[in-house]
Amino acid sequence: MKITIRDCPPRAAWTLEQAGVHPLLARLYAARGVREPGELDDALARLAPPATLKGAQAAAELLADAIARQQRICIVADYDCDGATACAVALRGLRMLGARELDYLVPNRVLDGYGLTPAIAERARERGAQLLVTVDNGIASVDGVRAAQQLGLRVLITDHHLPGEQLPPADAIVNPNQPGCSFESKAMAGVGVMFYVLLQLRAELRARGLFDKASQPRLEPLLPLVALGTVADVVRLDAHNRRLVAQGLKRVRASQMPAGMAALLQVAGRQAAQVGTFDFGFALGPRLNAAGRLADMTLGIECLLTDDPAHALALARELDTINRERRDIEGGMREQALLLAEGLFDEGEEPPPAISVSDPDFHEGVVGIVASRLKDRWHRPTFVFAASSAPGHGHELKGSGRSIPGFHLRDALDLVAKRHPGVLLRFGGHAMAAGCTIAAEHFEVFRRALDQVAQEWLDAATLTRRLETDGPLEPQYLRTDLVDMLCREVWGQGFAPPTFSDRVQVQSQRLVGEAKNHLQLKLLYLNQPIDAIWFGRTEPVPSEALMAFRLDVNEWRGERRVQLLVEGVQSEAA
Repeated sequence: MKITIRDCPPRAAWTLEQAGVHPLLARLYAARGVREPGELDDALARLAPPATLKGAQAAAELLADAIARQQRICIVADYDCDGATACAVALRGLRMLGARELDYLVPNRVLDGYGLTPAIAERARERGAQLLVTVDNGIASVDGVRAAQQLGLRVLITDHHLPGEQLPPADAIVNPNQPGCSFESKAMAGVGVMFYVLLQLRAELRARGLFDKASQPRLEPLLPLVALGTVADVVRLDAHNRRLVAQGLKRVRASQMPAGMAALLQVAGRQAAQVGTFDFGFALGPRLNAAGRLADMTLGIECLLTDDPAHALALARELDTINRERRDIEGGMREQALLLAEGLFDEGEEPPPAISVSDPDFHEGVVGIVASRLKDRWHRPTFVFAASSAPGHGHELKGSGRSIPGFHLRDALDLVAKRHPGVLLRFGGHAMAAGCTIAAEHFEVFRRALDQVAQEWLDAATLTRRLETDGPLEPQYLRTDLVDMLCREVWGQGFAPPTFSDRVQVQSQRLVGEAKNHLQLKLLYLNQPIDAIWFGRTEPVPSEALMAFRLDVNEWRGERRVQLLVEGVQSEAA
């Protein structure tokens, strides 16, 4: 591992500090590209106008007409947290704006696959749908949209994924990444896109005279759901997304949120007043995602839809149980996957440029998480495959991949498909995450082919793990109130949480935890003794090291003390 320090433009940091930003925050923000104080203004008035989102007005007219005619609107959701929150936002928001005939469908990960398919369209029609609205999916559902329209249904696509060469022939498409859309944020999650459609629908209904600005329904109560889906989907937190998340967090901290979110916080042992983006990404998001991986995301959506606290708590506890099961499955799969990956190279050797593993006992709903764990362990593009559970497809393997900076995973799959026609039955994705389906008999062909592409595309510099940090921390900032201040800010993908680095002296270290898989350290840093912990680390560290760490507060018997969360140690070779 090589530890590097972000560039922090002094003028930008000075400008922010002069505007009243705390000196530490000014330095952190400047290092993340913030150049003027207005970028930190999270007021709702600073959000981009909904009308600037291509297709939003057409979508508003389509929905307004359906509401006026009392047509049945069916939301076609997705089985991850973004899809679940987007579905809840759609249903809650449409109800606020006067819709009464509402329904939703969630594709089954195993049986239906992803997106609006002809089978889903048929199912929706059988339930009386007249207008289909996709959330967090649909931009690639060309066949599904055609099938729906042949059945007499109108279709509105709301999505944020990159479109393919052909757009579906929907009645309206709202997607900031579609051709010709000049919306300022290309990074909105699916839940954000749906929220914007509702904002434009409200403006359309206002223009039709249904209410005025003083009496119009308030959509701000939906922002906690928007914030949760945005963070959980790991989209880039540009200035626009940071505003959405900040507004949602403010309401959650004031306990102004759906009963289901409050219940999920309760079962996760989190206090609403102290909630941050970390809690969304690592406490609430996984509990909702677990339903889509192992069971049915309907459970998660119902939790977000109910206004009954007791029912919400019962559903949240069920989601928590499923998530515990998911963790157990993941733990066993991870250990087996590690053994399989270690078998690809001899001890003491560097791992291959790409890693692909498969096992008949793997669960297809968890392969993506395990691929991420292996990628983190060896800093290599990684695919993990499991046998398909779909009826009649037991001879197929469904794989999920995660990549490293500098290796575009979807493009790599495209090259594999061109070099080995017929090996990839289906594939898709993005630079850092992708999925594919292959015949079980072609696994070795795929593994060697992906490894060959990685060997051609990756060099030693790219294969070296780099950890970007904010450099040394001034001693006056080792205070619990400063840690609390940092936790209240919006951090995430593309706006990394503060990570510092400096040389430390290690005074003692020992393994802790039930499985003895965490390294607890006592350090001397800035001439002060301080505790640190390195989760998931079992190997000892040198007595003196260049260490990267985040700040945390450890509470024990009512006393709060700063501790360091170790992120990495630079090897001497680096």
